[in-house]
Amino acid sequence: MVVEDEVIHWWKDDKGESHRNALRLEREDCQEVNGFPRDGQVVVRILNTVSQQSIRLSPDEALRISTQLMAVSRDLLQQKRKMWQSHEE
Repeated sequence: MVVEDEVIHWWKDDKGESHRNALRLEREDCQEVNGFPRDGQVVVRILNTVSQQSIRLSPDEALRISTQLMAVSRDLLQQKRKMWQSHEE
């Protein structure tokens, strides 16, 4: 298992105490099993102060999700730019 990247998010609860969440991207390389090539896996792991959850994705599933994330992110950034433009006018 190789950790590719990790995004740390700090937040405060109602009492003002700091908490840490992390979104970690990991990968398991492709393998040959019984003479046949097998896909590697992309692992998305969410860690917080009390637990962790993960989901294993095939390369096709990970690509589909990453494409959707990119489209949504671009749309949100464009919305923000339009809001700034209307503020400046």
